[in-house]
Amino acid sequence: MTETRTFTEQNPIRVFLLDDHEVVRRGLADLLDAEPDISVVGDADTVEHALVRGPALRPDVAVLDVRLPDGDGISVCRELRSQMPELACLMLTSFDDEDALLDAIMAGASGYVLKQIKGSDLVSAVRTVASGQSMLDPATTARLMRSLRADPAETPAVPPELASLSPRERDILALIGDGLTNREIGKKLYLSEKTVKNHISRLLAKLGVQRRVQAAVLASHLEQPEHSEQRSAR
Repeated sequence: MTETRTFTEQNPIRVFLLDDHEVVRRGLADLLDAEPDISVVGDADTVEHALVRGPALRPDVAVLDVRLPDGDGISVCRELRSQMPELACLMLTSFDDEDALLDAIMAGASGYVLKQIKGSDLVSAVRTVASGQSMLDPATTARLMRSLRADPAETPAVPPELASLSPRERDILALIGDGLTNREIGKKLYLSEKTVKNHISRLLAKLGVQRRVQAAVLASHLEQPEHSEQRSAR
């Protein structure tokens, strides 16, 4: 699981920006550079430039526009994180797009926020993802999870990795999908917080994902009737 990281004025969060609008890039740079613990180390206006400049600058956080003239920020997220696994990507978009949110989560994005977000909230989002936590627009995420659970016939086939989970790991995965913390899961299942953390580390490895939020999306498949019946029978 991702370790919590801390940053200071002497060791600021290094941020890379990708947006095809110069005014937006400048505005974001001014907003973030005004914070003592954040430093914008570079920017790009196209997918091509981002894939060249990003790895060279070694940022801690990449703020990526989802829709770009020569591609999309989600593919940039996936490619940059393949080269820099510790990179936290914060997707920024004007569009409230559930498909893009799902794609971003599965590409390893740490956060997904709308451009209508307040400046102070964006700064907080950058700090949140830099520390190793997830930051997703709550309303959009909740609606996505409801739609996945409401229309199982329209969701992708149940990932085969789910079959490899033990009953206990399935229970924990379902509770992750419900948004519970490790401590809350432990209380519900009468387990220590450390035991829960160990279970989560193993189930993330089995699912082939790195972040809880990715596992939460996969947990929606456990809400299909046959799985719900299995859980209630235990």
